[in-house]
Amino acid sequence: MVTHVPAEARGDERGALLAFIEEQRGGIRRALLGLSEEQAASRPSASELSLSGLLKHVAEVEQGWIARAKQEPPAIQRDQSNWHETFRLMDGESVESQLALWEKIAAETEAYVRSVPSLDDTFPLPNDPWFPPDARVSVRWLCLHLIRETARHAGHADIIRESLDGRTAFELVALEQGKSWG
Repeated sequence: MVTHVPAEARGDERGALLAFIEEQRGGIRRALLGLSEEQAASRPSASELSLSGLLKHVAEVEQGWIARAKQEPPAIQRDQSNWHETFRLMDGESVESQLALWEKIAAETEAYVRSVPSLDDTFPLPNDPWFPPDARVSVRWLCLHLIRETARHAGHADIIRESLDGRTAFELVALEQGKSWG
């Protein structure tokens, strides 16, 4: 669900990009409000997606992209053998622990984006078959990609949450703000 993102301070493109990333993170966090671990892990559609799995995935993806921008390996390496684990909580993982991890990752994202000399600075894409060979992208591209990735999954989260208990994004925003909807 779209919420209002305040206008950036004049000329603060970094702040604007970071605010839109945070807005989309909020959509996923709100979709988890008031749910048990079991509800958050449930898959109410033909899809394999669950709210807790989406939470884990977006945190992992964000961390991985910031690591790539820093030219470091992602904290968790994924390939065909473990790709399925990115969309479900494993032993010892919980919604609470994933939310705490994502909060830490979000702070690292903000620190990185604010620290680079220019949003035009580039970094190489990995040599994966789905990327063009020897391609580079800018930090601005990275921010836009994180907005797109998180927004896509925030939309999934809206649908899953409504399928679980009928709560809509509008109701969840009101719940988060301590207001009633209706």
